Amino acid sequence: MADDTRLTKGGASADIGHNSANQTKEEKIANLYHSKKDRVFVRAIQGEYNIKGELDRLRAVPRVRKAKDTNFVDGPQCFSRHYVEPKDGITQTFHLHLEEYAPGACSQQHGHVNEAAFYILDGNGYEIHDGIRYDWKAGDVAIVHNNCVHQHFNASTTKPARAIVIKTKPMYLFLNMLFQKQVKARPVEHSAESEGFEAREAEQDDNHPEGGY
Repeated sequence: MADDTRLTKGGASADIGHNSANQTKEEKIANLYHSKKDRVFVRAIQGEYNIKGELDRLRAVPRVRKAKDTNFVDGPQCFSRHYVEPKDGITQTFHLHLEEYAPGACSQQHGHVNEAAFYILDGNGYEIHDGIRYDWKAGDVAIVHNNCVHQHFNASTTKPARAIVIKTKPMYLFLNMLFQKQVKARPVEHSAESEGFEAREAEQDDNHPEGGY
């Protein structure tokens, strides 16, 4: 991995969330972002009938979310940077996050009612949706359709992969379409290929190679 400039050290902390040698596997799983018990799926809106206070608040919220202000969570195979979700106070209907997959990594296996779109920034990998494999590479868009059981994989054993994920989960949950289930948790141990990998916290435009794809 040393010859890949995208694997420069100095990225995510070695003690991200569960990623500690002093924790049991159960403790690591309990500390994953996806295991949080107090997540905000839809924000409460209250106030006078004309909602002026809410409009004033929304107009005052910053419109640009800085990467440097949003750290990766989880690991050591799959890392997430959650840019926008309802708890942040600017959106109600969608959730946007960046996924970073270490070499040889796989995600949790799960299913949910809402759809999701994965824009692949770099790397190559594949999905397993309801037992069917779909391959992807940088520049592609992978679509997770409603109600399928799915899992994401980095096909490379030497390079990471990245995807921006946009999903309308908050809107589905607001409409009481609540079914979602985790079949297999995110790995909390390194894969054979991911040992020593650190998520790329710094943005250096590595996602878009000169001259395009």
